[in-house]
Amino acid sequence: MCAKPFQAKIEDSVPKVDDEIAVGEDLDFQRKWWRFEKSVWLFFFLVLIADGLGLLGRGWLSKAEKHTSDGSLTLKYDWIERASTPSVMSFQLGKSALHDGAVQLYVSSSIVKELGAQRISPQPLRSELGNAGITYTFPAGRGARIVQIELAPQFPGEARFQVAVPGSDSIRGKILIVP
Repeated sequence: MCAKPFQAKIEDSVPKVDDEIAVGEDLDFQRKWWRFEKSVWLFFFLVLIADGLGLLGRGWLSKAEKHTSDGSLTLKYDWIERASTPSVMSFQLGKSALHDGAVQLYVSSSIVKELGAQRISPQPLRSELGNAGITYTFPAGRGARIVQIELAPQFPGEARFQVAVPGSDSIRGKILIVP
């Protein structure tokens, strides 16, 4: 048995001009698509600008500085941080923080737990747990004393903290941790 070839000619339903496929255009759709593309480009441009300025962590706008009213403590930190990225919280202890040949610094437990304190520099003479935080004691030095705590938060969210020189005003703040 032999198969018979098709007898009827198969017609293409796509219109042709000069034996080529004619592709129509929808200008209304095209204009909407161009507007969408422009808005996407604008969005990505704004994200780049925000990142460059520090609104997504590590930059000019992410820096914060707070002082106590009596000048015993100055705190410098990034109020926007990225998860799993190291940063530094810096404390400047003023002359009024000096008591009995030593200076003390209280930090709330959220700095250790939520913000992932990794290391403190210089090493304190002693550390005391209590009252929802840790009090570090450092030897007195000449002039202002600078203490740094290296942080590495692990999870996105908001972390509230408190720091103080015992017997003085405290500084409260919050850090936004972005993924």
